Amino acid sequence: MSEELKREALAYHSVEPAGKLQILPTKPMATQRDLSLAYSPGVAYACEAIAEDPATAALYTGRANLVAVISNGTAVLGLGNIGALASKPVMEGKAALFKKFSGIDVMDLEVDETKVEEFVEAIARLEPTFGGINLEDISAPACFEIEKKLKARMKIPVFHDDQHGTAIVTAAGILNALEVTNRDIKTVRIACNGAGAAALACLDLLVSFGASKDNILVCDRKGVIHADRTDLDQYKGAYAAKTEARTLADAINGADIFLGLSAKDSVTQDMVRTMAARPIIFAMANPDPEIRPELVHEVRSDAIVATGRSDYPNQVNNVLCFPFIFRGALDCGATEINEAMKRACAEAIARLARIEASDVVLAAYGADSLHFGPEYIIPKPFDPRLIVEVAPIVAQAAMDSGVATRPIEDMDAYRERLQGFVFRSGLLMKPVFDQAARGPKRVVFAEGETERVLHAASQAVGLKIARPILIGNAETIAERAKELRLNIGPDGDVDVVDPATIDVDAYAEILHRRSGRSGINPREALRGVRNDPTVLACLMVESGEADAAICGVNGRFGHHLGLVEGIIGLRPGARSLATISGLVMPKGTFFIADAYVNLEPSADEIADVTELAAAAMLRMGVQPRAALVSHANFGDRPSASSRKMREAMEILRMRSPDFEVDGEMHADAALDVTLRSRAYKHSTLTGAANLFVMPNADAAHISLNLLKVLGGAVPVGPILLGAAKPVHIASQSVTVRGLLNLTAIAVVEAQTETAELRAAAE
Repeated sequence: MSEELKREALAYHSVEPAGKLQILPTKPMATQRDLSLAYSPGVAYACEAIAEDPATAALYTGRANLVAVISNGTAVLGLGNIGALASKPVMEGKAALFKKFSGIDVMDLEVDETKVEEFVEAIARLEPTFGGINLEDISAPACFEIEKKLKARMKIPVFHDDQHGTAIVTAAGILNALEVTNRDIKTVRIACNGAGAAALACLDLLVSFGASKDNILVCDRKGVIHADRTDLDQYKGAYAAKTEARTLADAINGADIFLGLSAKDSVTQDMVRTMAARPIIFAMANPDPEIRPELVHEVRSDAIVATGRSDYPNQVNNVLCFPFIFRGALDCGATEINEAMKRACAEAIARLARIEASDVVLAAYGADSLHFGPEYIIPKPFDPRLIVEVAPIVAQAAMDSGVATRPIEDMDAYRERLQGFVFRSGLLMKPVFDQAARGPKRVVFAEGETERVLHAASQAVGLKIARPILIGNAETIAERAKELRLNIGPDGDVDVVDPATIDVDAYAEILHRRSGRSGINPREALRGVRNDPTVLACLMVESGEADAAICGVNGRFGHHLGLVEGIIGLRPGARSLATISGLVMPKGTFFIADAYVNLEPSADEIADVTELAAAAMLRMGVQPRAALVSHANFGDRPSASSRKMREAMEILRMRSPDFEVDGEMHADAALDVTLRSRAYKHSTLTGAANLFVMPNADAAHISLNLLKVLGGAVPVGPILLGAAKPVHIASQSVTVRGLLNLTAIAVVEAQTETAELRAAAE
């Protein structure tokens, strides 16, 4: 799979436009008047204002929301010193995370300089450009000197994320682990394997929280850092202990806490056995930890374990920190990120894990509950509450410590603004994929010979989200998979079902039993199973041989819909099928219903579609805000269509009084609170709508396709709603990524169905 992943990764980075970043204007430049305001002569007024008062740069330019991600490529991921140019893909990725998680704009700067003084000089002179500096992937000990010198020279935040981001998230987890085990940080013994930038920063922050250096033993490649060693620099020397311990085994013996920022498999089960009761083990080497959690629990069932991996509980992930500490720092105009702000950030992250997770968070991670305890001491990286909880605390710490040049006067209004960003971030599918990977299901693909399906099936295996079943000619599938160099076949993790070679009589009997009164005789049923792969796919789900099905890559949507309706049918309580389509756009993720199934729905059907769509959004961790859109805006142009939407709104309010929905309204009013309040100031919809329910399929389908092409939206779906079992009908233009999205959604639906059946049986 590594060769396939390599090809996919290179294709991902090379597709036009190359790389992961681009720069877009934020103001209109469509007319001569626009240009005269944006550039000469209008721009001169902004320049003069800044020359007179430099603080106004935050008002008239994007500097206050612009961070530089900077590296010299000397310590890139696990690749080592690969040079500044080769580090650029990583820096672009970091920039993308900043934007996605916190809305911060980033320029990545790769500086071809390894000498400390020259590097510092190059960066310090860029201060007028940026509101903050994020240092990345710079080797120790140079990174310590670089950060120290830049902080002394620059009056903007300078933050080495490899050090402090890791330290903040680690400290948050340790504080919570200590609470779970009822320990005092002042008395615990800590063994640390690794003495690089991240490890020493973790220890420094823990010491600031009260840990005693007398209770800390640190190991590097040569063993314990002790007072008799003569090969220590000032940074390692700060943790030189007076001790007889010389090996990691010596250091870990009797320790309450193990911190690992070193190498895989460096800790043994025998070492873990020697630790104190209820040991706390943070094995953070990536991609493979110092010791895997399952090996720890084999010998110490009382241990609390954290790693850097997403496939284990308690992931130590810097994305919990850096977007939000910079968000808070930039928004209050902080001149630095100081110890008070780091501590506040760690405490806020720790506190978030103790707060009962909302329904939206639980839905995003497919969990019934996320209770504070041994397997939940660190929040999930995609918890939408992070920006609202962390950024204001950091800003407040900056203000309290006197480093904020633009103090936030109304913190409640600031929190509300951040809350609005959560629903514009576009981070839609990641939690769905995470949940799918926690319980993969069997997904049958009707058009198994199609190249896009083959790629999607292979990637689903690589992501460990499903066990694909491909319907099609076995030889054809094998040949195409070989041509594409995909791991598909009897020896892989993909099953092939060939209608020409299997016994289809049992499937035909199911079809005849379901459709015999609709004119499908036994012979026609047998012909349908052999000749129509969607029929076979649906019957495999119906018989329990597959957990979910994907079809639609070939043929008309209506044809597949009729088969799903006839074989799978409706789930209890559903009166019809419907679809919802997601659109991931630069301004956020929005959903449109119903572009495919209900051509001219009644008011009752509009209400049904809205409820089904809202439930699907909640399963993806998105809080729905529904707008019933129309050519009319709160009664200004009454018509049969607008009255239908108004009636649907009243039906929804009677059925679900707590559901946030309003209409009928214009689409722009649904997105803009100011426009909406001008038309009707008593609207019950708060903020921008993210679910647009259309009056008919024409409006929905036209809007969907226009936004895909003109708005550059990435589609998710169509997601079929209301079916008795997880079946989805892709559009004929669906991409490999689109098929993967539908696969993950179908797997999560199948997991939910399994859980509900288990609960009913109990």
